[in-house]
Amino acid sequence: MNINVSKHSEKWMQLPRNVIAGPGAIDSVGGICQSMRLKGRSLIVTGKNTKKIAGDIAAESLRASGYDVDFVIVENATIDNVDNAKAVAKEVNADFLVGVGGGKSIDIAKLASTQLDTHFLSLPTAASHDGIASSRASIIKNGETVSIQAEAPLCVIADTSIIMKSPYRLLAAGCGDIISNYTAVKDWRLASKLRNVYISEYAIALSEMTAQMVLESASLIKPGLEESVRLVVKALVSSSVAMSIAGSSAPASGSEHKFSHVLDRIAPKPALHGEQCGVGTIMMMYLHDGDWQSIRDALKKIGAPTTAKDLGIDDEYIIRALTEAHNVRPERYTILGDTGITYEAAVNVALATKVIS
Repeated sequence: MNINVSKHSEKWMQLPRNVIAGPGAIDSVGGICQSMRLKGRSLIVTGKNTKKIAGDIAAESLRASGYDVDFVIVENATIDNVDNAKAVAKEVNADFLVGVGGGKSIDIAKLASTQLDTHFLSLPTAASHDGIASSRASIIKNGETVSIQAEAPLCVIADTSIIMKSPYRLLAAGCGDIISNYTAVKDWRLASKLRNVYISEYAIALSEMTAQMVLESASLIKPGLEESVRLVVKALVSSSVAMSIAGSSAPASGSEHKFSHVLDRIAPKPALHGEQCGVGTIMMMYLHDGDWQSIRDALKKIGAPTTAKDLGIDDEYIIRALTEAHNVRPERYTILGDTGITYEAAVNVALATKVIS
């Protein structure tokens, strides 16, 4: 769906045409593709493990509906793997791509399909971040993770019975990514006040509502509950839609994401993206003089990390990430400002929020 949302410049919303979530949804992949009038050959982009978990099932459903199916197995979300997926798609004359797995497979399929100007379907096997439905791809380029504009999936098919069997840690990380919308929105509003940056009240309302839904349901999100998976998937899709409305990742990515990106670069063993964003949100909400305690308490109830120890990252890297985070995407103004915060201030923030002790 394409909708012009700006009278000053052309901004377009790219939204999934269909979102299907529920137990056994993957068995309907072929029928769903038929209903969307997709034709020809499909290329499934997946990992070794996720091929066994879901890729083979999706392929069976596609073949039963008359589609030819090929596979490309990927390991890391790198530009090289995007190029490889494109090369395979051209070689087999694929008419559409299907990303099956976690963020890596989906992001590769997403960017490859965008550059090939073809359709893409998202079949997540975990609900660990909002990339399952967004119009941005996180790709490793020159050793660093960068967010690249791409097209949103034509359809998201989330089989909650499969996602429920993935490690609960991934679902909890997804909650951290959603809750981080709170500080992302605060950063966006601050940039509007101080830098006259364009903001979308519609995108802000949806982003905040999504974070609030997870925050208020924190005690209900538990391992082994299909309802928990369905709630988190719905929230991740809503967060993606907020970004599409905004025409950027601003309503779901602010200072807390900058903090996470630095940890990805400097920590000997980084934690999951959503886990780091959740801890970052606690500290950035403190800097915004907001209710950081509610953020921390909700993450604890869900079972997501709230401290450096929980992340498995030494205190020194937390402090360093706080002082260097402003250098990530400097064009995006946040509570960290243009020059960042001092070492002493970083220590105070981390101690005050009990992220370090």
